[in-house]
Amino acid sequence: MASKIKVDQIQTADGTGTIALQNQLSGLTSASMPTGSVLQVVSANTSSVVNIATTTFTDTGITATITPSATSSKILVMATVAVNHANNEGIGIKLLRGSTQLFSTGNQYGFLYADSVGDSYVRGTINELDSPSTTSATTYKIQAGAYAGNQIAINGANSRSEILLMEIAG
Repeated sequence: MASKIKVDQIQTADGTGTIALQNQLSGLTSASMPTGSVLQVVSANTSSVVNIATTTFTDTGITATITPSATSSKILVMATVAVNHANNEGIGIKLLRGSTQLFSTGNQYGFLYADSVGDSYVRGTINELDSPSTTSATTYKIQAGAYAGNQIAINGANSRSEILLMEIAG
């Protein structure tokens, strides 16, 4: 059974007045939230293994879509990429909004590079604040490329990658 608190007024701390509560929250919308408020959160994760053996940046399956409520909103993108790789292998990462690049390591070993350490499993993070200036559905995704075309595995070793999108009022 749900509980309810019913009051008509709240007295101020100093006892000199009251605060009327009639319908105070009924008109609350995302447009009326103050700048910096979190308006919505979208998250996605994947444990599907994607093997990459090319220096060409390739989709990893780490993707999520958000529909901003205002063109002034910012989107905070937080992604964690799980990678399994062996000796002398590395990975480069790109973050895209649609086909627009927002972040890149600039090469195929800027995200991580292993030199004679044997098989290893790492989780790296990317955080980016974007201003998409749209109220249309917007897709963010991660691409990866393997250093020198060596084999890497996104989500290898039974791991999982995540992406989280947070709409922030502008």
